Amino acid sequence: MLNTVVLAAIGTPELIGILLVVLLLFGGKKIPELMRGLGKGVKEFKDAKDGKAGEEQTK
Repeated sequence: MLNTVVLAAIGTPELIGILLVVLLLFGGKKIPELMRGLGKGVKEFKDAKDGKAGEEQTK
């Protein structure tokens, strides 16, 4: 129940503050690299979950 209360207390000003801190810590050039890596990790996780490990998807 405590986790729900904490999550409900995070609003727009808090999210903006968190984003500013991340920007200050990593810099503008590093953030796209971090997001690209995060996206690849999520894609690999979804592929592994669906049983597509090692397969290349063709379009």
